Amino acid sequence: MPELEFRPVFHLLLHVIVPLAVARVCWPQQWKRAALWMLAAWAIDLDHLLADPIYAPGRCSIGFHPLHTWPAIAVYAGLTVPKKTRWFGVGLLIHVMLDGIDCLMM
Repeated sequence: MPELEFRPVFHLLLHVIVPLAVARVCWPQQWKRAALWMLAAWAIDLDHLLADPIYAPGRCSIGFHPLHTWPAIAVYAGLTVPKKTRWFGVGLLIHVMLDGIDCLMM
């Protein structure tokens, strides 16, 4: 059985733990709903399906995948302004921030 590498597993765990923690701290009364919206931001990883190979452990997502580009990130920041889209926007920003940290760890 192949040994799991630390960085990718840690990265995936952070994509769950950080949104849950942010939701719990920032919106304690509605943390479950906020967390679900922030976890839904994982949908931006669908753009990985456009890449060949779909998963490349040494590839930085930021700037490579269409939904991980700076113009897209600017839109995500804009989504944090209206109350109706704030949780999703925060989730998207958390997601790309974690992807950026992962790029630095490579």
